[in-house]
Amino acid sequence: MRLALILVHYHTPALAAAAVDALRADLAGTGIDAEWILVDNGSDAEGRALLERLPVRRIDPGENLGYAGGVNLGVSNSTADALVLMNPDVQVFPGCISTLVDRLQAGAAVAGPAFYWDHGRRMLLPPAEERGRFEEILTVLAARSEGWAARARRRWRRHARQHWEAHGPIASCTLSGSLLAIRRDAWDRVGPFDEGFRLFFEETDWLLRARRLGLRCEYVPAAEAVHLYNQSASREPRAQTWFEDSARRFRRLHYGIWFAKLLESLGSRKPSASGPERSPARVLRLPPEAAWVEVSPNASGFPAAGEKLGAAAESWSFPAEIAARMPGGRWLVQVTDADGRELLRSELEAA
Repeated sequence: MRLALILVHYHTPALAAAAVDALRADLAGTGIDAEWILVDNGSDAEGRALLERLPVRRIDPGENLGYAGGVNLGVSNSTADALVLMNPDVQVFPGCISTLVDRLQAGAAVAGPAFYWDHGRRMLLPPAEERGRFEEILTVLAARSEGWAARARRRWRRHARQHWEAHGPIASCTLSGSLLAIRRDAWDRVGPFDEGFRLFFEETDWLLRARRLGLRCEYVPAAEAVHLYNQSASREPRAQTWFEDSARRFRRLHYGIWFAKLLESLGSRKPSASGPERSPARVLRLPPEAAWVEVSPNASGFPAAGEKLGAAAESWSFPAEIAARMPGGRWLVQVTDADGRELLRSELEAA
């Protein structure tokens, strides 16, 4: 199976170079025949010089096409049987790509890896959220009261742990667009990414279209990667506007205009204050029953990254690698037992 590795980059040349290095190390000795394509949505002269030294084909569209447009351009310039679509802020662990390719060869149309927030593999990043009318309303209500937020967290936690605790591939369309392996015939059936989504929601829309066609999508925990998270978007001043536009467009496409307007109306009302009101700390003392720590930037507590604790853990703090690159501020931290019951909610200072 010939493979096309397609990275879409925007003002992150050092990250793109590190991503390529990790991919080359991963593929060494596998015998996988690969095309290397990097779509350069934006670079300064120094960045272009670095990228041009990489052993990849660099395509310069002359403007920022957004992630969807960059992916589509890369795919249209490839001839491979399978595609790996990837952000530059992803670094694969050894065996990641070959494991995903194995699942494609076994019959999966789409496969996605387990993502960690750190190279030490302490903190798992969450799977994409489930999307549907019920989930959308629950998310809006969760921002309005702690009662609804607790219900939403329980539902989200079951979804996250199905992925985090999986021992083998599971059927799932809630995959991250940061790295997707896709069979070419599946791409051709579903069609390209919708370029109406400049940034965010493009893979969510595509995966929902794939599911409606009955294509099998898999979460593959044996394939592992680090996602340094939001590095490209943080360099795009229009990212927040694009997110809001994409969210609105997604809801109208998939739920209908009247339901989308209902969500917008509910979301425009002032939410109730929730969450802990205390001075942030750097270290969290753990209760004896603690089994998981969840970290979220949202007051509602989800989605969240999660770390499974060892039996002897008495305290918890951010991994130093994560703390060094996180924006300063307070993050909501929740401690749960093995059954998902919440034992403690607090705030930690990231930096």
